[in-house]
Amino acid sequence: MDDNWLITETTFDPQQLHRQETVFTIGNGYLGTRGAFEEGLPEARPATLVNGVYDAVPVAFTELANAPNWLPLAISINGERFGLERGQLLHYRRTLNLRTGVLSREVRWRSPRGHTVDLSWARFASLADPHLLALRCHVTPLDFDGEIELRAALDGHVDNRGYVHWDTIAQGGADNRIWLHSRTRASRIDLAEVATLIVQAGEATNISSTDCSGCPTLVARGRLRQGQTMVADKLVTLYTSREDAAPNQAAERHLDRLSAAGQGYAELQAAHQIEWEKYWAISDIFIEGDDQAQRAIRFSIFQLLAAAPRDDTRVSIPAKALSSFAYFGHVFWDTEIYMLPFFIYTQPRLAHNLLMYRYHTLPAARRKASAGGYPGAQYAWESADTGDEVTPVWVPHRKDGSPVRIWTGDQAIHITADVAYGAWHYWRTTGDDDWMVDYGAEIVLETARFWESRVKWNACWARYEISRVMGPDEYHHTENNNAYTNGMARWHLKTARETLGWLQNTRPTLADQLVARLDLTPARLARWEAISEQLHIFQDPSSGVIEQCENFFALKDIDLGTYEPRQQSMQVLLGIEGANTQQVLKQPDVLLLLYLLSDEYDQRAKKANWDYYAPRTDHTFGSSLGPAIHAILACELGMPDAAYTHFRRAAQADLMDVRGNADDGLHAASAGGLWQAIVFGFGGLKVTPVGWSATARLPSHWRRLSFHFYHRGKLETVDLTPEQDPQHRGKAGRPERGDETQDAQMGSKRQSGLADNRRLVQRRMSR
Repeated sequence: MDDNWLITETTFDPQQLHRQETVFTIGNGYLGTRGAFEEGLPEARPATLVNGVYDAVPVAFTELANAPNWLPLAISINGERFGLERGQLLHYRRTLNLRTGVLSREVRWRSPRGHTVDLSWARFASLADPHLLALRCHVTPLDFDGEIELRAALDGHVDNRGYVHWDTIAQGGADNRIWLHSRTRASRIDLAEVATLIVQAGEATNISSTDCSGCPTLVARGRLRQGQTMVADKLVTLYTSREDAAPNQAAERHLDRLSAAGQGYAELQAAHQIEWEKYWAISDIFIEGDDQAQRAIRFSIFQLLAAAPRDDTRVSIPAKALSSFAYFGHVFWDTEIYMLPFFIYTQPRLAHNLLMYRYHTLPAARRKASAGGYPGAQYAWESADTGDEVTPVWVPHRKDGSPVRIWTGDQAIHITADVAYGAWHYWRTTGDDDWMVDYGAEIVLETARFWESRVKWNACWARYEISRVMGPDEYHHTENNNAYTNGMARWHLKTARETLGWLQNTRPTLADQLVARLDLTPARLARWEAISEQLHIFQDPSSGVIEQCENFFALKDIDLGTYEPRQQSMQVLLGIEGANTQQVLKQPDVLLLLYLLSDEYDQRAKKANWDYYAPRTDHTFGSSLGPAIHAILACELGMPDAAYTHFRRAAQADLMDVRGNADDGLHAASAGGLWQAIVFGFGGLKVTPVGWSATARLPSHWRRLSFHFYHRGKLETVDLTPEQDPQHRGKAGRPERGDETQDAQMGSKRQSGLADNRRLVQRRMSR
């Protein structure tokens, strides 16, 4: 296997325990499991998060509830329990195989009494069977004959940072099988896990079950001679009442079917790997000349695919994916602006699912707008299962516990336009007219209604304004006329009118129904036009520089170089209110607007705003959402060295933990941004409804960049090298109906594309 498919750890460092648990997260879109060890460690943070399984929690309203732990597999050798914190570690290697989705570990361990044993584990969350989790363990004594004991458990004694969400309803064990039935305390969601342990050993092995409270366990005991190997397979099925009213029976039946079909670990892993190959055949990016970048983008793609819901349109991807408790498993604008483009261009069916979450939560967006006295729909800054606002209003300070005001739930209203932008981006790229008619148009139009009352008319200056907001730069709150917010609101109102016009031309009957239901009167549409034309953005006509918000240039200026070297964010150093009074940015605000609405601004304006805002941005310890956007704009402005510097910051967010917070979970938005930096930045991909082009803007040491993407239902390939003609161009393919998965999509066209990709992969592997 090419090392660029592998994330490998060769030294066990207890100080990096939680960070590495994050990095070695596996998942299948239904659930994610952190990279905790099977045998456990006292300071570990094991977690399995099932998407959509939320429960009430103080302060933050609701959070993903850490499911009962399916991993435990304790090993004892002649009565000595194996543990990395005891004995002597002679060899250690842990590997996440991105291509196959299998996490493995090899250990040679000498016990305190001097017994040496080789141990290995492999686990996966099946992509072929979302309700299946599998674990295989090998035990080989090297210098002794003796008794080996394995204890495979389902541990219901789990919590979210000390907060317990589960009550045990039933448990038991019989016939080499154990089960655990649990229920969340507030949301009353049932979850069932059923496990079996299959052991192959040199001599007969006895398996029995114990019924410890909340932790049913299978115990296998057998004797091994020196050099013999015991192989133990733990298979777990997991269901919740979100999918089946009787999840305990569903999990039992599922395991019965696997047993009846004679499917063991090897067959199940093979099916799982085949599914990963299908996704990689389309979504992989190949970089020649930069191994670190190659691994980083494959890691990012892997984690995005591992978190994306396949069969559930009622959930989305949380900000930390399914990797940790941070941000409580809530969904932010991160999904539409940073992650969604990857799915739109490589896995449109999954993009469809993510956007359907926003459609299903439109009633909650209406409730939020109504509560504020506005018409239409206003999406929550943080949302969970229902889509209602779950942003904490106050949180305790990390150090002294004092209350800290969280403004985003009240002021980060740009998310409403961001969701509309995501819906429009999906439609423009895929040509999925049916989705736009049935769902997308209602999202775009209903959310546009919110802006008509959120703006205020300033008679003195004869302009519309939006006050008391927070833009993407979260170092500044309670701003008036934030450029990003106003710019996206203008775009939103203009696009809503165009969308309605398209709908009236193509589906007049449905358009009339929607007009009546949303009360889209001529007067209302005229007001939208007036607002979009007169909503103010402060831009110097001579220089082209856009003021981030009203009076931003009057704030105290800052030279970030005077604070170097540092190991903290500027907000920590200056304080929340201190940062609010200075010209320091957490992440791009004006520059993000220039990226998303690129066609509306010329190169002169982009360069002027880059020169002003890039030096004032906290690139290192601000937001992980920023570096990828800076990399794309730097590519467009012909600054390859700057682009690569920012690209590396995004690439290293998790793998190198450059911000020191990877232990809190994956930076899912940064992962999506990294894909955009490569495809839209270094690859220069430009897409319109009628065609596309790609321009090579490669870093100097990159010898080749190739990737696939879907455009209007057709699979396209871009293959760039520094020496070739700098541009690829293509015309739009025939739009496909709906979004009928694109994992069996496009018939012979897709099969041809897959064959080409397989040949490309074979060439890559031979290098």
